[in-house]
Amino acid sequence: MQFKDYANFHEMLDETIDKYGANQAYRWFDKEGNATSITWQKFYDQVKTVSKSLIALGVEKDDKINILSYTCYRWILTDVADMSIGIATVGIYQSNLPQDCEYIINHSDAVLVFAENQTQLDKLLEIRQNIPNIKKVILFNGKAKVDDWVITFDEFLALGKDIDDKVFEERIEQVTPKDTAGIVYTSGTTGVPKGVVLTHDNITYTCQSVYNSANFYDGEEMFVFLPLAHVFARTCCYTAIRTGNRTSFARSIDTLLEDFALAAPHWFVSVPRVFEKIYSKIISGAKAKGGIAEKIFDWACGVGSEVSTCKLNKQPISLGLGLKYKLATKLVFSKIHSALGGNVKWCISGAAPLNPDIAKFFHAAGLLILEGIGMTENTSFSNVNRPDNYNFGVVGPPGAGISQKIGEDGEVLYLGRNVMKEYYKMPEETAKTFTEDGWLKTGDIGEIDENNVLKITDRKKDLIITAGGKNIAPSPIEGIMATSIYFNQVCVVGDKRKYLSAVVTLDEANIKNYADTNQIPYETISDLIDHSDIKSLIDSELNDKNKNLPSFETIKKVIIVPEFTIENAMMTPTFKLKKNIILKKYEHEIDTMYQ
Repeated sequence: MQFKDYANFHEMLDETIDKYGANQAYRWFDKEGNATSITWQKFYDQVKTVSKSLIALGVEKDDKINILSYTCYRWILTDVADMSIGIATVGIYQSNLPQDCEYIINHSDAVLVFAENQTQLDKLLEIRQNIPNIKKVILFNGKAKVDDWVITFDEFLALGKDIDDKVFEERIEQVTPKDTAGIVYTSGTTGVPKGVVLTHDNITYTCQSVYNSANFYDGEEMFVFLPLAHVFARTCCYTAIRTGNRTSFARSIDTLLEDFALAAPHWFVSVPRVFEKIYSKIISGAKAKGGIAEKIFDWACGVGSEVSTCKLNKQPISLGLGLKYKLATKLVFSKIHSALGGNVKWCISGAAPLNPDIAKFFHAAGLLILEGIGMTENTSFSNVNRPDNYNFGVVGPPGAGISQKIGEDGEVLYLGRNVMKEYYKMPEETAKTFTEDGWLKTGDIGEIDENNVLKITDRKKDLIITAGGKNIAPSPIEGIMATSIYFNQVCVVGDKRKYLSAVVTLDEANIKNYADTNQIPYETISDLIDHSDIKSLIDSELNDKNKNLPSFETIKKVIIVPEFTIENAMMTPTFKLKKNIILKKYEHEIDTMYQ
């Protein structure tokens, strides 16, 4: 494909305004579910207002500002305004602790912080004495009741009223493709977070590559609920700017299914954890109904699986199978589609491996999940399956304009204009991340087939080498175990051990439902964990999942622990397990499984 060399991000925005100015650009919902929307032209006007207010506050080209907030319209508005006048946006997860915020604020050399609400403001007030470079805090929601260090968003917008449009336009013209558009801090599954410097060219190039890797059409809707502090969600929002699609924002992760129904999107992006939770809810719901309803569900899944196989192999669907599938859709699968708003054509899964069995289940139900891969260091996009050319268990060919290869040690390497400039103020770490000839190291182990399709087998740092010398990738095993409706999260262990074990959290709702159905008395979930019938259930689930694995990859023992969450530091904001922390916390319990 032919890539356009944009002068900066704002030029790409200008194209969209010219083409789609009267179309709706963004939509968001209040607590009651009432929608507010804005056109591309009015969005542009607001970008100008925010930019002029930043100029009025004395924010210079190449300065950095932080956004400490959940995903919302004002997040993307502020971000685009920043980039338009050469300011770099640095997101901070709303789940971060005050000390984490302090590190990113200071390390990024930020001069302003935009905070979502009083909860986030309280974190900043706690560390105020330790962040001396912050001139102002602008509150997205709520009223500022501190001093002039904190102002409301409306007060902020009023600051730029006397700034001439020419000043705004001159600032836009100063921004070059190689200027920093944003610094994205890695969520840190290990070690100190690193600030990935992404340029305007990184972003505009990636948007064009994504655009040419999927089917986008005028008038379509994108739904976003992942944190915008993570580059995956940001890149998708930027791509929606490139395509002119409207973006709807979830109110919170707790209202996700309600918000899907409100937004009725045509496409969205997610992480495997969300698909796993939806899958578990569907399966457990069918089992709970029992009787004829469960039999109909199982029949529909069988029919769907046959149709899925035909589609994968590009074989015709017979008349009889087609009729059965229509009935299966009416009786069962239509409910899944309705829960997601009824319009979804396809969705993308990234940020972690997706269990192929879960992808196949949704495909059987008529929902296509395209697995892809990327990392913060390559603007979150390198490979993706295509709507007209896909498979499961692979991450597809590289995007247009992106080169891939496998290193001598099996590591996946990339080259392209989507690759970051550097780690901010970390030259030694930057040097370690590139080969001598300039290829980006990913830390992933993979294989490339004759069609240039990439399959990831695991992370280099996660590979388990047993005492018997077997090299084992834990991710596929964890994915298989996670298909149990009774297992919530699974962390496989066994490095330098005789066999594999796992640290497991349970699906509390399904365990309690099993206990109620089987008249097992309990007061708390802890009572059930120690009950012999529940132990037998867990053993039965373990044996059932182990049937799908070679003997040396089977899980011999498990320990049950409380849920891994972002709040207890066991999980990143994109729902990836922090395995090093889990292994350290449960070191003694893990040792007991090998005694």
